[in-house]
Amino acid sequence: MTTSSKSPNSLKTVLIKLKGIKEYLGAPSMSHTETLQGYNKNRTRKTEIMDDILREEIADLEIEEEEVLTAENALEAIENAWLNEKFSPEILPHKFDLVDCMLQQISHMEENMKRLERDDLRLVVHRMELDRIRFLISSYLRIRLEKIEKYTIHILSEEAGREPDEAYLTPGELRFAKDYLGSVENLFKTVALQHMPISFQGFEIDKISTKPNMQTHVFLRANERITGIVLPGVIDEEIDFEAGSQHIIQYNAIANLVKSGAVQLI
Repeated sequence: MTTSSKSPNSLKTVLIKLKGIKEYLGAPSMSHTETLQGYNKNRTRKTEIMDDILREEIADLEIEEEEVLTAENALEAIENAWLNEKFSPEILPHKFDLVDCMLQQISHMEENMKRLERDDLRLVVHRMELDRIRFLISSYLRIRLEKIEKYTIHILSEEAGREPDEAYLTPGELRFAKDYLGSVENLFKTVALQHMPISFQGFEIDKISTKPNMQTHVFLRANERITGIVLPGVIDEEIDFEAGSQHIIQYNAIANLVKSGAVQLI
């Protein structure tokens, strides 16, 4: 029986092949290295793009959340402004930035409602909320106009002494007050004054001017702790308000606190 054996040349060929495979696995060729580098670059680029997209989505979510919070805060602020204007005897600094914000919110809600089905329950809820917001805004504006009509001369004289950035009236309200006063003067002259003797035909504004009763009592809730409130008509007597406490007091004692937001009329 003969035993087959490989020739030295065959063994040498096998060793050369094994060495080549080992070198290939241990040290990649230039083309293979370039391929890996290109793959890593593409992978890094894709990761950067995904990170950018994720950051943009997070930013959009944060912006939407801020808008929702802003709308909620604006609604709460306009409710507080409405209550203060309703229960204060004088006209307060205007809050038309809040009014504009809520009008934009109404337009946004109306656009969203158009995408709802007619039998969708959310449509009814949104309509009720819109009616509530419209009532707040219209009532707030109506109360201010009623005060302007009632205390026109007093309001205009007070407004004339304020700086533009401290004005209580908007340009539209100021124009309305002046036009209203002109209409009243024209009415007096047409109906009565022109039929009187010349010495009585003068239109004396001061004699028909009325002022709000600043000594009227109001109910309030303190939004923060307040110390050193002087009671009108009482010598050297001061009281303190605790945060959340409710009181009844003359308006002129807390008028500045209402305007600063330290107390809320209720």
